[in-house]
Amino acid sequence: MTIQLHKSIIKEQSKITITGSKSESNRLLLLQALYQELEVDNVSNSDDSIVMQKALVSEEKIIDIHHAGTAMRFLTAYFASKEGREVVLTGSSRMKERPIEILVDALNQLGAEISYVESHGCPPLKIIGKTLSKHKVTLNANVSSQYISALLLIASRLENGLELTLEGKITSIPYINMTLDLLNQVGVKTSFEDQVIVVNPKKDALKTKNLTVESDWSSASYFYSIVALSSIGTVIELSSYKEKSLQGDSVLSDIYKSFGVETVFTGHSILLKKVEDLQRNSVEFQLNNSPDIAQTIAVTCLGLGVKCHLTGLHTLKIKETDRLVALQNELQKLGAQINITEDSLTLDNSLKITKSVAIATYNDHRMAMAFAPLALKTDLYIEDYMVVSKSYPTFWDDLEALGFKFSK
Repeated sequence: MTIQLHKSIIKEQSKITITGSKSESNRLLLLQALYQELEVDNVSNSDDSIVMQKALVSEEKIIDIHHAGTAMRFLTAYFASKEGREVVLTGSSRMKERPIEILVDALNQLGAEISYVESHGCPPLKIIGKTLSKHKVTLNANVSSQYISALLLIASRLENGLELTLEGKITSIPYINMTLDLLNQVGVKTSFEDQVIVVNPKKDALKTKNLTVESDWSSASYFYSIVALSSIGTVIELSSYKEKSLQGDSVLSDIYKSFGVETVFTGHSILLKKVEDLQRNSVEFQLNNSPDIAQTIAVTCLGLGVKCHLTGLHTLKIKETDRLVALQNELQKLGAQINITEDSLTLDNSLKITKSVAIATYNDHRMAMAFAPLALKTDLYIEDYMVVSKSYPTFWDDLEALGFKFSK
């Protein structure tokens, strides 16, 4: 299905409510499965979190998590540690291409019994749950932080806890710190010194039995882009957000200053204000700790006619699609000059955006949402537009509330 976005002008002031962070929700859902007295509020309404919830209570022998990469990694660790539980964990055709060998090897080092059903190194996985008594493992640090978080989340329920040594430069530290902070909030003792993370086993009652998920900063990125592409004076209020966030993508409040967008924290909401037009013709950002906002930033730069150089993007190649290649393909359709490497993207400024281009989404929710703000500059089409339900099911409703015009 394709949606046609007509060139739009949005309201000068709007208010949008965004549900809980998918990253926080899925971590807390796993902790809730390990500690059933834990209550979690404002859970994400994303497909990924719904899949995660269903899988955690399922008694089926085959569990299909579709496109949900976070769920695949977290559930691999969870089921590996559930003694006596035997399950095949599978997913979409793209999921069967996404590597998971690093996590499987680490779990097997701890005493797990996990084997590959089809292709070596990728799902589906046959998991026979065991009591994991070993507690020391070494992992390459230059991998998806979800591998690391998957191990950390189950660690407090292991007999001897976990001592995880990371080798090399660590990727996405904010997401590791998010996991450790959530563990600390429920009373699990942890330490992270140099390259070694220790999680102690927890036998006693939880310190906190109710946690509320902060709204999703990744979802906020599209509204930052919309404000940046709008006229001076545009204001969008988003709730519910904290000034001291656990989410790596909260760096948006600093990054979008470069595009004339001011962030004002007011209690549990943020106001995004367009306060000035762009004062420069090129920007550079290192996104090693927040690669998921690269697509949004690249499209913002195209819409503003500004050059950009984005680095720290090596994990984008193993997402729902190879996001660097996907960005290159679709930005070129719009008239952009773009070059990519294994971990970077360079966009030259374009004098004119090609009108009425059809943007392919590659089964990737972020492709659809990142390109949608361009409707403030030109007409365009978004293919497979409901792919947004993976993380943000009400995205199109919220854009309509802002004043976007489209035909389905």
